[in-house]
Amino acid sequence: MRVPGFAITWEFRHRHRWGLIAMAGYLLALAAIKVLILGPGQPITLDPPDGRAALVIVPLSATFFYYLAVFSFGLAGDLAGRQSIYPARMFALPVTTSALAGWPMLGGAVVMSSLWLGTALFARWPWGIDLPLIWPALLAASFLAWTQALMWMPYPLPLLRVVVAVVWLAALDAAVLLAIHYRVSEPLMVAILAPQLPLAYLAAHFALARARRGEVPDWRERLARIRTIADAEPRHRKPFPSPERAQAWFEWRRHGRTLPSWVGLLLPFELALLWLAKDTPGLVAEILFLVLITPPFMAGFVAANVSLSPLTPFTAARPLTSAELIAAKLKMAIRSTLGAWLLVLVAIPLALTLSGTWPVVNEWARQASELVGTPRAVVITLLGISGIMASTWKQLVQGLYVGLTGRDWVIRLSKSLVLTGLIILGPAAQWVYDNRTVQAALWDAVPLIFWVLVFAKMAAAVWVATRLYQSQLVSDRTLVTGAAGWVLGVLALAGLLGWLVSGPLIPRHLLTLIAILAIPLARVSAAPLALAWNRHR
Repeated sequence: MRVPGFAITWEFRHRHRWGLIAMAGYLLALAAIKVLILGPGQPITLDPPDGRAALVIVPLSATFFYYLAVFSFGLAGDLAGRQSIYPARMFALPVTTSALAGWPMLGGAVVMSSLWLGTALFARWPWGIDLPLIWPALLAASFLAWTQALMWMPYPLPLLRVVVAVVWLAALDAAVLLAIHYRVSEPLMVAILAPQLPLAYLAAHFALARARRGEVPDWRERLARIRTIADAEPRHRKPFPSPERAQAWFEWRRHGRTLPSWVGLLLPFELALLWLAKDTPGLVAEILFLVLITPPFMAGFVAANVSLSPLTPFTAARPLTSAELIAAKLKMAIRSTLGAWLLVLVAIPLALTLSGTWPVVNEWARQASELVGTPRAVVITLLGISGIMASTWKQLVQGLYVGLTGRDWVIRLSKSLVLTGLIILGPAAQWVYDNRTVQAALWDAVPLIFWVLVFAKMAAAVWVATRLYQSQLVSDRTLVTGAAGWVLGVLALAGLLGWLVSGPLIPRHLLTLIAILAIPLARVSAAPLALAWNRHR
């Protein structure tokens, strides 16, 4: 192969080109807003902070995490496993190990650096503060390079990859934060960060060389001996009682541990910011908000990889119906959601205690109790957390029906619609925020908008239910039970919302419409139809 990088970089161009196009379009949209709407000489100050800064900060942070997962192959592998998550199929390419490690790292470094440079030079509005240009780009590239090296390394024990990555990357972040605290000059920051790239490359080359030879250390036998000494009767894995249980276990091993692993990897770096925000309640609130939206945010990326993975003959030929295969994926999503949120709910109190920011949260609780009463404050908090947890599961399963169709035109159309919506969302939200007339018109049209959305959702649900009944993909009992469960969920949510916020400004029927839209129905129910369409073509 004359140009070995083509075969490797094609992996990223083919699967993630729409994400690259979307980010480029977003930066161009922000640059156009800066020049055409605000004018090149209209600064936006941060004292007090301007809400429009979020139009740059939020997409920048989201895209950074997305590229971190993409270029390390973290969405396609099992972070909790022992083997390298570098795709094994690429080990058979007629290229050197240097190329296998170098091309993804070079492409990732270029994209990460370009993300910061493009934001700083073309899309960042003049906020009245001076931001460094070179070393943040090097930091982003170095952080990705070390993530790639640590993700591609084979490990002797399950879950050890996540622990090592958290410790090593936290040490890198701590060194950078100390340098910022002591106001180290930019040339010295460059001197600190620049050597990280070749060091990470050497580590990645060593990791891939071992993985390519099939060298995966295994300390489980040593631990098994210790366990055997402690337990006179060794334990053996019981056979699966049914093919459904076996498929659920298989889905969990393939995709279920990815979301908890990514959440566990990101949480320490997000919660570490609490130590810098002891005297700033507003910053504490923003950090906790970022932590709470991390599971649904990462779930969207994990779900995209799971749903768009091709249906292999090995899966299609299993002695299971399409509905049973979908049920295994739904069970995997529930377990994955609970695992990710268990980490969040344990890490937040621990971080608040160690950072000394519990008094800030206690003051918020006291103010909320005085404002709405203790019972309502508790219910609102539990409802909010439950809603974000449900949103995490919804992100994992709502796109299944698209990828399982196996039709490229359906997948491309869905991606195009989603990315177009993301590109225009920020500018559209800012336009609405700045225009009081538009706000009033939208507020008056809220009931009509909700009625239209509910009608579209129910029409789609009726069509899906009719097709499921005619095709006999699910039993009549399952259809009735699912419909009854959905109705009970809607009534419970509507009743709870009515108890919390019902009043003259928000009529009860509007809360019922919100409940109908919040509980998933049509897209999840369409997954068996999509799988059957793909499985039997």
